Amino acid sequence: MASILSVSGSPSPTSRTTRLLRHLDDRLRLQGHDVTPLEVRTLPAQALLGADLGHPAIVAAKALFEQADGLVIGTPVCKAAYSGLLKSLLDLLPQYALAGKTVLPLATGGSTAHVLAIDYALRPVLSAMGPSHIVPGWFTLDKDLTVGDDGSLAVAPAAATALEQVTDHFSTVLGGRPAVLASAG
Repeated sequence: MASILSVSGSPSPTSRTTRLLRHLDDRLRLQGHDVTPLEVRTLPAQALLGADLGHPAIVAAKALFEQADGLVIGTPVCKAAYSGLLKSLLDLLPQYALAGKTVLPLATGGSTAHVLAIDYALRPVLSAMGPSHIVPGWFTLDKDLTVGDDGSLAVAPAAATALEQVTDHFSTVLGGRPAVLASAG
């Protein structure tokens, strides 16, 4: 199966965006993929902001991008666009870092007014990096993501169904097994 890099561009350690990605990572693993999570916020800020391409953490992150067949790129919507943290990492990657890869863009936010952030902010940047395919992404409202006291994530039914569909389509494009039962995801 495919090797997938699941990238969270959220700066928050308690991020619903990151929790959503880890939730979807589990579904992709059930479909036979090898999924590696990457939280951009864990990379050294000085290396990111100073564009230290030789820093071991940046070299390792770039290697993860190179090795992946597919990428799930998740971000909270910040000022009607993707996060600055995600931008700082994307800026350090080579121009065609996504060449030959399949990408699933995801975003979370507090208002449906930001639903187009994927298509008008994130997708053009990802497209410029040369992926072979960007599958349809999905915007999830913050109110549809509930974090339990134990840190578990509950996704509202309508949002869960839509997320399962885009995730399963991404998996299929990568050569994944048929979609798992909704109760397993």
